[in-house]
Amino acid sequence: MSGARNFTSREVDLGSPFPLGATLTEEGCNFAVTCTDARAVVLCLFHADTEETIDEIVMPAKSGDVWHARIKGVGEGMLYGYRVDRGSESLHYSPTDKLLIDPYARQLSRPMHWNARQYQGDSQFMVAKGVVVAAPESAARPSKPAIEKHRRILYEAHVKGLTQRHPDVPAEQQGKYLGASHPAVLSHLKSLGITSVQFMPLASFMPEPYITEKGLTNYWGYNPVNYFAPEPRYAHSDPLGECKTMVDEYHKAGLEVIVDVVYNHTAEGGKDGPVLCFRGMFPHQAYLMEQTAKGGLVYSNHSGCGNTVYSAHPIMTTLIMDALRYWVSEIGVDGFRFDLAACLGRDPQQFSVFAGLLRAIHQDPELKSAVLIAEPWDIGPGGYQLGTFGARWLECNDKFRDCVRAFWRGDKGTTADFATRLMGSRDVFHKGYRSINTSVNNVTYHDGFTLHDLVSYAERHNEANGEENRDGHGHNLSANYGVEGETQDKSILAMRAQQKRNLFATLLFSQGTPHILGGDELSRTQQGNNNAYCQDNEISWYDWELDKYRQDFLAYCQQVIAIRQQSELLSRMYLPDDAYQLHSNVSEVNWYKPDGSGKGDDDWQAGGNKAFAVEIIGHQEAGDKCEHWLLCFNASNRDIKFNTPLKSPNGGWSLVLDTRYSHPAKQPGLRIQHLFLQAAHSFALFRYTDFPR
Repeated sequence: MSGARNFTSREVDLGSPFPLGATLTEEGCNFAVTCTDARAVVLCLFHADTEETIDEIVMPAKSGDVWHARIKGVGEGMLYGYRVDRGSESLHYSPTDKLLIDPYARQLSRPMHWNARQYQGDSQFMVAKGVVVAAPESAARPSKPAIEKHRRILYEAHVKGLTQRHPDVPAEQQGKYLGASHPAVLSHLKSLGITSVQFMPLASFMPEPYITEKGLTNYWGYNPVNYFAPEPRYAHSDPLGECKTMVDEYHKAGLEVIVDVVYNHTAEGGKDGPVLCFRGMFPHQAYLMEQTAKGGLVYSNHSGCGNTVYSAHPIMTTLIMDALRYWVSEIGVDGFRFDLAACLGRDPQQFSVFAGLLRAIHQDPELKSAVLIAEPWDIGPGGYQLGTFGARWLECNDKFRDCVRAFWRGDKGTTADFATRLMGSRDVFHKGYRSINTSVNNVTYHDGFTLHDLVSYAERHNEANGEENRDGHGHNLSANYGVEGETQDKSILAMRAQQKRNLFATLLFSQGTPHILGGDELSRTQQGNNNAYCQDNEISWYDWELDKYRQDFLAYCQQVIAIRQQSELLSRMYLPDDAYQLHSNVSEVNWYKPDGSGKGDDDWQAGGNKAFAVEIIGHQEAGDKCEHWLLCFNASNRDIKFNTPLKSPNGGWSLVLDTRYSHPAKQPGLRIQHLFLQAAHSFALFRYTDFPR
């Protein structure tokens, strides 16, 4: 192999094909890497400071597709990578001048950045190196929190954006793992009332060449180069250790850590993309290929990012499963949100809920307690799979998002669908088969408007992305209420604030698992950008300086979450015909028109039907008073008189929440027996009580 040399200063023996990766032993370090169809694999060792080559060692042994060697004198902190020789006749020629990242590297030496000049020829100084890490310590770590399914409230956050501007986080920790676990941040999350932080990708990634060459970056991190190594951008010197510390601090605070993982594509892109890792090691097995009409082979692109991971191939199935187990058992996270999860079920091209990888995840004992959240679609054939994942899975529900936005915007013909979303989307997640908490409800997500922008912009404003405002979703179901963007008009500001309260209350009082976009409680704006994936700046970072308007909304969000968490029915309703739960906690659910009469089938379809009430009565346990709620919705543009159902001459309805009021302290202590004038564009929550005589 041209240029490869064995240095005799180190003792080299055959080593073992397992475990994969770099593993320290008493005799040195065992290196094992899967590489198919190669003539030779060369292990390269580098200086920690200069990344200059120390040794190049031809791997002496091969077991199946695994090349392996044990090298004496290699210890913790050594930098390494691989070169592969397949010969020029290979369909996927991977020349020896491309340095490759170990797919099983537990840590990378630095962040990955695309550099076209450094990539040409020998890519040694562009590609990050694997770092040999010590075996995990046996010291006890904080216990993982046991969050009941119906108590789980997700909070989506970005490690850097969460803390980059936080005034109480030390400058050296801002934007880092240690900043994200700073006591001031944890105190905010706990006071908000959420239970689980869903971090955007933490695995190592590289921004795409095209976005880099425009002077921007991939801020979100959905472009992985490795599935094991935590992203170095978020660390000072020890990404693995600092990431684990962050997880431990969240657990001490009683919060779950859920990680967004990207197993549908990688940073190696399509046909002309860079050779960084997988494509150099097992090119035929890493990516899904399909035949063209002329009989040629092209990369499948069900992800929209140039390639699709061949998750059904045993090499990739094993790699993904090993990575999932590693993040749960070694790093300590509590679960995963799977980006474009339909790709995981392609076996190989068509989706099946019984695909090998999905079966493997379901049966794996290491993952039996992990939270599993599917984004249940991709852009490939048959890619929309909402409702088809197994009973263990939660699923992001875009039907909820779109319907709730449309209803509160005042769109006609949405009320019947809105009522279905409110009660857990049982048309999708059927009773008797899926838990009432299956639907991951959201009105905002990272890929779209923030809550503040949803009521401030009628159109997207993505000019900063450098694509002439063509990128991002065009169907936002948003409104500006008179002025596009920021304004000083008090009437418009009042309307926007009330609509935010309506949307947030609906999210929390709907059956399912609520998903809050981090920063919405702070009234965060992205200046109308609904695709801020490349904005590593104040467009994406949280602004922690709160004026009275923003302080009031934060207090409101805390109040709404507290109401949900203190109720059994508002967080989990099991109806008598729900065979998924053996015991019902609901005796009645009644739907009313504003005049107090029951809603019939025809009433739901009426074009002007934008106001209704739903009464929920719980089962009464012996000696206890049952919960009894009335939820009143008015999405019309006029005040409506509600005739509330009267159950007893000695009792009536106590107002718990009215979205007309901006702060909990302003909520009136209103008690009514029969009539209630509900404001336009508002939601009101009542609880039935016996009035004192």
